Amino acid sequence: MKLKQLEGLLGGLTQFSDPKVELEQYATGPHIASRMLYTAENSFDDISGKVVADFGCGCGTLAIASALLDAEHVTGIDIDLQSLELAQENATDLELDIDLIQCDIKNLNLKGLVVDTVVMNPPFGTKRKGADMEFLSMGLKVASQAVYSLHKTSTREYIKKAAVRNCNATSAEVLCELRYALPRTYKFHNKREIDAEVDLWRFVPGARDEGAS
Repeated sequence: MKLKQLEGLLGGLTQFSDPKVELEQYATGPHIASRMLYTAENSFDDISGKVVADFGCGCGTLAIASALLDAEHVTGIDIDLQSLELAQENATDLELDIDLIQCDIKNLNLKGLVVDTVVMNPPFGTKRKGADMEFLSMGLKVASQAVYSLHKTSTREYIKKAAVRNCNATSAEVLCELRYALPRTYKFHNKREIDAEVDLWRFVPGARDEGAS
């Protein structure tokens, strides 16, 4: 599938109608999502034929992109039931088969499912400090091959050090810097749209313990 075709399909997904500020719910736009997954597939062969998990899947954009790029199996995980219902609707509209799990990422147990690649647009940690690192830490415990994640560019040096020092990453690479166009979503937003600078990261997990989930 070509990049523009992927972006077009993702652009037709239904997004949050009533996002929850405490969960930092922002839709992953089709421009960023398509490039994130297209890069994972075409530069690293991390999607097609692989088992993929989308952490904090929201309305399912990254999970659906993975399925469109011929992932063998896709699981979307989110704490919010309404988000999962929306993700299911989006997947059904495109006649895609993805599994969805309601779970706090801190308590995740995939019961022996071997995941090759984790993709995620985690909370940036602005509402709850450290939320981004909880997602990254669990991603690196679950993935056997790679973790793709978006983080604020301003946290780049911290993310790199913490991933290797605290989260068992053997490598942490910024693939590109992207502009995340955030529409006015919550009442405290003063501007119609904010351009946030975010990094697209690829993390490679270290050797896994035998008892890892």
